[in-house]
Amino acid sequence: MASPRSTAPARAELPEVSVSDDGEVRHLHLGTPWIQGSMRIAAPFDLELEYIQRMMAWLVFVDPASVSGRHAMQLGLGAGAITKFCHKKLRMCATAIELNPQVLAVCRAWFKLPPDGPKLRVVLADAAEEIRDPMWRGTVDALAVDLYDHQAAAPVLDSTEFYADCRALLTEDGCMAVNLFGRSSSFAQSVEKMATAFGEDALWAFKPTREGNTVVLAQRTRTRPKRAELAQRCAAVQERWGLPTARWVNGLRPLVA
Repeated sequence: MASPRSTAPARAELPEVSVSDDGEVRHLHLGTPWIQGSMRIAAPFDLELEYIQRMMAWLVFVDPASVSGRHAMQLGLGAGAITKFCHKKLRMCATAIELNPQVLAVCRAWFKLPPDGPKLRVVLADAAEEIRDPMWRGTVDALAVDLYDHQAAAPVLDSTEFYADCRALLTEDGCMAVNLFGRSSSFAQSVEKMATAFGEDALWAFKPTREGNTVVLAQRTRTRPKRAELAQRCAAVQERWGLPTARWVNGLRPLVA
């Protein structure tokens, strides 16, 4: 793979990155007590947070045997959980786009993020600009969008144009997973923008977690597996990759029946 490009702003303009340990779990912070990512120290390639686990629900829409040949992209590295899981556990090609070089350095030093290699790379860039590069168009099977400012108040990128750019990244059976969480964010407004870009019948959503994270999935090509089929697919994902999918069967629903 090519070496990472850096179009990020000067380091002084970005929040300081810090790490805290809470017993067996390590957290990443961006200049505030808000947790921007977590890792169980004894299991660095597992998914610790429930909402992050739910962002893997795109797995129920694809053939499990095809997963290792697919491409995952994460916008906003956080503690690197999604990129690490896709690379190490799913054996996918994984790309992350991160604005802050300190985040990348801390992920490599404290969160077991592997170095770049043939199937892993981190691009230091503004995600809104980077995803418009034609080289990415139609290449992403699983897109994870988890972009928050250092106050965790609202998504940094949340426009119809941004979601249209995200859709353009996806392969025909590709899927975007978005974390909607924030004290000032509006779920309904965000969903309306996604529906404009993807079509309202392409959207699925979980109920909020106890912490208030709502994961929304947007498919480039709409599918509608019935509950029995969804249950079988969830069971297959749990058996193969250890994700706790039992509650997904009742918790994941199309936004438009």
